[in-house]
Amino acid sequence: MNIFKRQQTKNQRRQKAPPVFIPWRFGVICGCVALALFALVGRATYIQVLEPGKLIQEGDMRSLRVKAMPSARGIISDRNNEQLAVSVPVQAVWADPVQIYKNGGLQQRDSWFALADVLGLDRQQLLSRLEKNKKRRFIYLQRQVSPAMAAYVSKLKLPGIGLKDESRRFYPSGEVSAHLIGVTGIDSHGLEGVERTYDGWLTGEPGRRTVRKDRYGRVVENISLKQREPGKPLTLSIDQRLQAMAYRAVKQAVADYRATSATIVMVDVRTGEVLAMVNAPSYNSNNREQLQSFRMRNRAITDAMEPGSTIKPFIVLAAMENDVADEDTIIDTGNGIMQVGGSRVRDVSRVGKADLARILQKSSNIGVSKLSLAMPIDAVLGMYSSVGLGDASGINLIGETQGFFPDRRRWSDFERATLAFGYGISVTPLQLARAYATLGSMGVNRPLSILKTEQVVPGRQVASSENTRKLLNMLEMVTSKEGSAKRAAVPGYRVGAKTGTAKKAAAGGYSDEYIAMTAGLAPISNPRLAMVVVVNEPQGDKYYGGAIAAPIFSEVMESALQILNVPPDAGTHEKLNVVHNRGNAHVGT
Repeated sequence: MNIFKRQQTKNQRRQKAPPVFIPWRFGVICGCVALALFALVGRATYIQVLEPGKLIQEGDMRSLRVKAMPSARGIISDRNNEQLAVSVPVQAVWADPVQIYKNGGLQQRDSWFALADVLGLDRQQLLSRLEKNKKRRFIYLQRQVSPAMAAYVSKLKLPGIGLKDESRRFYPSGEVSAHLIGVTGIDSHGLEGVERTYDGWLTGEPGRRTVRKDRYGRVVENISLKQREPGKPLTLSIDQRLQAMAYRAVKQAVADYRATSATIVMVDVRTGEVLAMVNAPSYNSNNREQLQSFRMRNRAITDAMEPGSTIKPFIVLAAMENDVADEDTIIDTGNGIMQVGGSRVRDVSRVGKADLARILQKSSNIGVSKLSLAMPIDAVLGMYSSVGLGDASGINLIGETQGFFPDRRRWSDFERATLAFGYGISVTPLQLARAYATLGSMGVNRPLSILKTEQVVPGRQVASSENTRKLLNMLEMVTSKEGSAKRAAVPGYRVGAKTGTAKKAAAGGYSDEYIAMTAGLAPISNPRLAMVVVVNEPQGDKYYGGAIAAPIFSEVMESALQILNVPPDAGTHEKLNVVHNRGNAHVGT
């Protein structure tokens, strides 16, 4: 009992004893707390004040989202505001593989196969592509799908599959104006034609909307909004009525003559505007399967050719301008064969003694050769250059070639002779059309334009209006019943035209293939249209310009004059005499 009491007394004493204070231990604890506090304050200061950018960037990457708002590409229209290229809204189908595999992956095979089928993709290739990119957050599955396809994709409700707004270029004129208008790529940037040349003008500025989202994808803050700016519209000089009519003609010509290609260029003489520019074969700009190089080439500006006899009117004009000959000058072409050096110049038919009008009417090689040999070579080349041959036309389309314009110190007599009937130089159909437009504007050379002009470019007077008018009257005789271009005549209208046939150049000389051409103007009383027709490599026995290109010229020119409401002028002039007995001047022998 006593022992128990003594133990109880000891316990009571221990409970009543005051706690023992240990200073060093208290100091250690306070120091650790202070150090932790200073470390937290220092770290917070470093993060918030000294280097906050990294964390801000990390936070923005998780919450900020920028949504692009694509702008519509500018509309391309013809001179009458008929639309030739428009942008239509479409959508792109994209995938987030991380989200796909986070929500069960590719277990719903039927739905994924349905997605592949509607997008026109191989089923297994689609699944393999998603498998290979399972760590990526964004891949395109199909671009520029139609609204109906997009609606079907949306109804599948596949996780990780989304739609994105886009625009697609649509060309109402299809293959008729394909070479001229061109096409755009998948990202709506021009690849060919007007679309490429004026890409900066047609392309708008896309808008941007910046928002902040929470972890559930809900918008919690609108940060900024940049309004989109649509592309600027472009009005071309082309008249789609003339374009469609000319295209039908060249397409039919390729079929009828089994030709490699055919081209027509039509120019408004008064303004230099290109009213039609067509080629066959062509392609449908809306069908990317037809985007083949041989179809897409705009041959009117890329393919250079020797102009043949279509160049002869400019030799006659140069002779009159340099006082070598006038409309009364008589040239003796002999028996149709002229020896020049070690070679010969031949005429298709004997012309005998003839004036300049008769020389053009019968397309005498000997006659124009004598005119060329009677002039300095600089006078001939100067005339060619002054009317726009061997020079850029002014339409500024990418891909235009300037042809071949010789520049040498020495010329043989035979080279000077052949230069007079279109051999030794090469020009594009567009350049030849510009040269004839210069004749139609009474010697005023204007740069051509593919855009509708508000004001007529003044141009440069390169030949006297008096001599040019005389030449136009001579050209009219070429389309008379006795002329070499009689099949280019248009009932009811005065037409001046010149046909040409040139062999195609080949390695080491010339091939057995021909180019048939006809170039001319109408109406002669007050020229409105200049036109060039080229048929490349026609097959069969007929390959001359007068037999092949001239009828096409007549058909298209007649329709064009009627469409433009140009009044007939067949009875507004006095008949020209075929045989002139007003002088006895001679050039050569």
